[in-house]
Amino acid sequence: MQTGPEKLITVYPHALNKEQILSRLTARVTGLTHEEVLLRQQKYGPNALPRKRPPGLFEVFLNQFKSPLIYVLVAAALVSLLIREFSDAIFISAVLFLNAIIGTVQEFSAQRSADALQKMMMTRVRVLREGDAYEINSEEIVPGDIVLLESGERVPADMRLLESHNLEIDESLLSGESFAVIKQAETVLENDAVLGDRINMAFAGSLVNRGRATCVVVSIGLATELGMIAKSVTGDTSAKAPLQVRMERFTQRVAIFVGCAVLAMATILLVRGMPVSEIFLSSVALAVSVIPEGLPVALTVALAIGMRRMARRDVIVRRLIAVEALGSCTYIASDKTGTLTANQLTVRRLAFADNQTWEVNGESDQPNGEIVTSSGEPNEQDRNLLNMACQCAILANEGYLGHQNGDWTSNGDAVDVALLIMAHRENWVRTEVISNCPEIDTIPFESERLYSASLNWVDGRPRAFVKGAFEKLLLMCDRQMSRDGIGELDKVAVEAQARQLASQGYRVIALASGDVEVQSGDEFVHRHLQNLTLIGLVGLIDPLRPEAKAAVAKCRDAGIQVAMVTGDHPVTALAIGRELNLLDDESQVITGSQLKAAANEAEVDRMTRTASVFARVEPTQKLDIVQSLQRNGHYVAVSGDGANDAPALRAAQVGVAMGKNGTDVARETAAIIITDDNFDSIVDGVEEGRIAYANVRKVIFLLVSTGAAELVLFVLAMITALPLPLLAVQLLWLNLVTNGIQDIALAFEPGEGGELKQPPRSPKEAIFNRIMLERVIISAVVIGVVAFGLFKYLLDLGFNLEQARNSTLLLMVLFENVHVFNSRSESLSVLRHNPLRNKLLLGGTCIAQLVHIGAMYTPWLGDVLGASPVTFGQWLSLLGMALSVLVVMELHKWFRSRFTVASEGPGTAGGKSGTI
Repeated sequence: MQTGPEKLITVYPHALNKEQILSRLTARVTGLTHEEVLLRQQKYGPNALPRKRPPGLFEVFLNQFKSPLIYVLVAAALVSLLIREFSDAIFISAVLFLNAIIGTVQEFSAQRSADALQKMMMTRVRVLREGDAYEINSEEIVPGDIVLLESGERVPADMRLLESHNLEIDESLLSGESFAVIKQAETVLENDAVLGDRINMAFAGSLVNRGRATCVVVSIGLATELGMIAKSVTGDTSAKAPLQVRMERFTQRVAIFVGCAVLAMATILLVRGMPVSEIFLSSVALAVSVIPEGLPVALTVALAIGMRRMARRDVIVRRLIAVEALGSCTYIASDKTGTLTANQLTVRRLAFADNQTWEVNGESDQPNGEIVTSSGEPNEQDRNLLNMACQCAILANEGYLGHQNGDWTSNGDAVDVALLIMAHRENWVRTEVISNCPEIDTIPFESERLYSASLNWVDGRPRAFVKGAFEKLLLMCDRQMSRDGIGELDKVAVEAQARQLASQGYRVIALASGDVEVQSGDEFVHRHLQNLTLIGLVGLIDPLRPEAKAAVAKCRDAGIQVAMVTGDHPVTALAIGRELNLLDDESQVITGSQLKAAANEAEVDRMTRTASVFARVEPTQKLDIVQSLQRNGHYVAVSGDGANDAPALRAAQVGVAMGKNGTDVARETAAIIITDDNFDSIVDGVEEGRIAYANVRKVIFLLVSTGAAELVLFVLAMITALPLPLLAVQLLWLNLVTNGIQDIALAFEPGEGGELKQPPRSPKEAIFNRIMLERVIISAVVIGVVAFGLFKYLLDLGFNLEQARNSTLLLMVLFENVHVFNSRSESLSVLRHNPLRNKLLLGGTCIAQLVHIGAMYTPWLGDVLGASPVTFGQWLSLLGMALSVLVVMELHKWFRSRFTVASEGPGTAGGKSGTI
């Protein structure tokens, strides 16, 4: 015996018969006693998966400080305190807390939205205890409990079937299989039977489609197959988002650069004999000029805006950094069932004699669309065939289809519902047909028989209508219908048609009917089903979602590879892959057995490099596939809705779960939740992610280029042995207040267009690529040199140091006001970029200038900043100087568009990845 959340049975329960399993569990068919239940509840705990406690408000707040750039700013604030520069310390601390507040509000609200999707409804289950049936909460069951299952119920734990009747269970959320599994209690399997072949077991989380069963609980909680999947994703093993990796690399290098620059400058000034206190002040000023203090707030705002925009497009982002991650992905590994397909069987083909195959169009869950022959609309002869097929599909049926409150509702076996929808497209309604052809008797579907039949009065005679596995019905038939009437059955031709449909991924069943002789009082049984007439074959498939094919095409246009990962048979997966245009030939289909047979990781990587469809894949192999793709250099996004997708969702750079029909395990693991279960929403998320990243780069360019300009100004002053042109508090004012207003407004920039027509960024591309480096150097040199020229000119004219600094500070503010419009695009001219597309930026620029003018006229603030009023003529002269950076950057854009051919990803104009 084993205890805790582990399995109670050391021998696999599917390899034990009824008596053995009850003996091992010390259980009885009449159920446990109440005393035994209490003891086992104390020993094994509740039948529930532990839910990771969501972070509280304070924890979310503290998490906002976990960033290398934040660490650098904290260090700068501490240094400012040590040298008693309290104004500098206050400014830096204010921006840190503002950034934390914005990030906390966004992430906490997103977490609440995600929690609202969990649908925390308690499952009820019927158990036998001491011979009596009780209905209890599923959390209260224990190993050894006898559970009674019926159609429509969710399986509460892993259970060995003791008795089953006509039992079909949908295990798609666990195994990825599209089709329901027919279960058989009497079967005893080999010990090494795989999960999908354990037909004498019912697994937690699966759904009973049809039939009933009596079962004994063998595993609960984390010991179930579902629990082991959940357990594997509870650790903090998720991959870092692309922006997180790039920002860490960027900030680490900024920190190293600042440290080296400060050390070099301090050494030079010490050699020159400058007092230590002044060296500290100069060091802080240099650090403040280089560090983009406004970046944390601007980055948080840019991602928060992306989060809000995604929410409007049915994409909930649970973690802020994941906004950009989806836009960075180079590969989407998508689950098939419920993500690319509707997870609902539907009729798509009808095959009749003379090699006729007809198409059935329309949605899978409602009777719209039409049925067309190979030559178009059915003629009168075709209509006779179609009517016989619809009549048989409705009468040999145990399902329900109805229209209530404007919506179509259904229940019953997936095949039955699909046939009802198909018949309803031709205006065949079950209630009307039954009233015209009263039911005499039925033979319900049994897994041992693989067919169901109905006996009805038709034209005053009893007629049998049968549907089921075509190989079973062929044995009942000696004739077949065709457009020309009824003729001799051509079994070879029918089998060829069935094989052709199966090769295209269809599940094939047959329809047959015929007059039978049943004596009054006799039971309608199998022996009556002979000398029937085969009507035709029906091809069913789990169809693509209407938007899936177009969404995959969008991904291809965006340079993103898409692969389908499924537990389905390779033939079915190949057919779906071809319909999605995912592959060109069968060699691009890789099976789970091929992955398992791989000798090493290198061989797995070779297979994943060319595969577009992964079939018959086990849950653990989905994780292997994701890790292999990452070794191949991809930023991987994984989409899925089942518990079997959770490990892969955790390991990917960004996990995308379906919010409507997905499992709790998948939703809690993923960073992004699609609320409408629409694959196309993932593509919308990619577009918004790319816009968010482009805006992050625009903000970084603005902040770094103005910071670099301040560094140029600083270095020129040192070379010429002039005083500092700007003090540390003035640099902080520039970086955090005037520029801070603008960079936040810049984060609201809409897309430039064509985001999904560009290839994804290379995973190795740094934030600073060649074009950004060019633009930073050019703009920094222009701004720094012009500002230094003004500062030196004013000193040479006899202005005192405070007056020179005042004019230089105002010029730098005007430079920032002008330069923010250069930052809106790396390639599009300012003259062609409508300023009204981002009214917030236009207003923010004006506000930034007015804030500085207000500071000049506010005595206490003017004293702190060393700012005083200027004349309107002086202001206009300084504005004219500031426009110089606009002219130079426009010339740079023109030059690149004229002479540079290479391009380098979304929102860029060319070049190779940089080094920062």
